[in-house]
Amino acid sequence: MPKKSEPKTTPAPQREPVPLEMDVRIHSINTSGKILANASVTLGGCFAVRGGKVMNREKGAFVSMPGYRFSDGYKDVCFPCTPEFHKRFQQTVLNAYRQELARLHEPQTYERPRQREKPAFEERAAPGPQEETPPERPEEAPAGPEEEGHSPGGMAMQ
Repeated sequence: MPKKSEPKTTPAPQREPVPLEMDVRIHSINTSGKILANASVTLGGCFAVRGGKVMNREKGAFVSMPGYRFSDGYKDVCFPCTPEFHKRFQQTVLNAYRQELARLHEPQTYERPRQREKPAFEERAAPGPQEETPPERPEEAPAGPEEEGHSPGGMAMQ
């Protein structure tokens, strides 16, 4: 019986990576401590990374990717594959953190919603003379409670 030959794989041609659009959301901002903020990043509108953290260390802030504890440390669940994209990812998330931090330190102003202004007295329409129209048929006098067959309040029961 002839041996099966393994399929030959050819390496994928090297091509220039397409820059991805990154939408970064910063949550739970802190100004001190080990964890400065939580981050969520959507890449190219089609892949989301949740659970990233902006961490504080002696050399400065950095972005920690979501991961799990392993016997000898932590392993990232997802991560940038090239040094260029790693640098761009870090810079984009850290810039979003700094912008959000600056926005929190800006003085907040609250503008009350405008109330509708009432027209001045002169501008209001004065009520005109009201015409009284006589009823088409005269109202019947309410029957007293002493009459039989009538309910209180003047309405006859039929």
